[in-house]
Amino acid sequence: MKKFVIIFVFVFTVNIFSQNKQVLYDFAGVPQTLLLNPGLETNLKFHVGLPFLAGFSLEIGSTGFSAADLFAADSRNINLKIRDVLATIDASDHLKINSQIEIFSVGYRFNEKTYISAGFYQELDAVGYLPKDILALASEGNAAYLNKSFSVSQVLYNVDFLGVLHAGITKEVNKKLTVGGRFKIYSSALHLESTNNSGTLTTALGANNVYIQYLNNVNAEFRTAGLTKIKKYREDSNTSISNVFLGENLGVGLDFGITFHISPQLQFSGSMIDVGFVNYTKDIKNTTTTGSFTFEGIELELDVPNRDYWNELESAFKAQVLTTDNQDSYVSWRPIKINAALKYSFGKKRSKYCYDNTFKEFYTDAFGAQLYTVSRPLKRQFAGTVFYEKSFSNKLHAKVTYTVDDHSYYNIGLGISAQVGKINFYGILDNIAELSDVSDANSASLQFGFNLLFN
Repeated sequence: MKKFVIIFVFVFTVNIFSQNKQVLYDFAGVPQTLLLNPGLETNLKFHVGLPFLAGFSLEIGSTGFSAADLFAADSRNINLKIRDVLATIDASDHLKINSQIEIFSVGYRFNEKTYISAGFYQELDAVGYLPKDILALASEGNAAYLNKSFSVSQVLYNVDFLGVLHAGITKEVNKKLTVGGRFKIYSSALHLESTNNSGTLTTALGANNVYIQYLNNVNAEFRTAGLTKIKKYREDSNTSISNVFLGENLGVGLDFGITFHISPQLQFSGSMIDVGFVNYTKDIKNTTTTGSFTFEGIELELDVPNRDYWNELESAFKAQVLTTDNQDSYVSWRPIKINAALKYSFGKKRSKYCYDNTFKEFYTDAFGAQLYTVSRPLKRQFAGTVFYEKSFSNKLHAKVTYTVDDHSYYNIGLGISAQVGKINFYGILDNIAELSDVSDANSASLQFGFNLLFN
């Protein structure tokens, strides 16, 4: 039973699903880069993303352990594997999944200096921190941890499944500065979160029994919205689609971005993405647990043979540790993402045809560095990237990145963007050094998309 509980918690955390798209950021004029920074320069007259194929991304990551640590086909007992994993992780280790599907995407040049873009995408974004104390308690019991306080605060997760309807504008202020903004309407189909929990469970030697258990000052809250409709989503996909497109639980958000040319060859760009919130008012079920309880076993009274001890214990526990359900509305803030990049262009000068029937010069090579951070329930997560870009022609581009983040110190990414006629394709793979054995990797991601581009 202990083995089942541990495996269930690990697998549940892995599958409840930060998205750092360092390869795609400012890459080859691909329209999807405007979702990462609405202030990036674009040379397009207009574009259309192929429906459901314009952009797809999937990122999975973990810290502290990999799937192979638990499920590798070797001779080691699963209990030993669990014990070794528990010995290496801490409460700041986490698992995450982010997936985006771009349903539609369009863009149009309003005038010489203004480009307008809009679209709709679905996103699944989730992070769950590993509650080491609770996992150890379920795996080994409390007898091995006398006088140790197991913390309830380690229960920490956030899950979002929502649709995002958006419209943005990119404005060239002058030859050096381009700015942009994007307005978003969020429509959530499912949200799960538990944060800011407190309380401890402690086991000590008892005076009247072998052990005494102290459940002290527990204050835990679990919020859900849309959870009761999961069965309907499985049975009727139209219900799921309607809830992520201007459904019941709505919110708003903003993106901001800039590009600034320090010199003709040196460029700075930066963005702040998803500054917004969702107001949950429908299909809500929240559960709160508060109180303290002390238990030193059951003292049997032989002269009262029909006494219901377990019912008395349950009644006493419920009286002191209150668990209540409510349907109170609540607000959840989106994870704010910040990008900043410095790029130096060099190599041969080439010219490309522009939207205004002129030719614009560009360099065939570039290198630089990018910083990324995203807000998470426990703390902000950071990533640093160095990159090299190469334009083989006006229609074929490549980018190689090296990223250091919470998941890996040697994440190598590769991106290719190619255009045949008006059709553009881009494909990106991350952490390619570990693709030979994904189960042993701490992170992996892929992105691809198809667009019709008109210059």
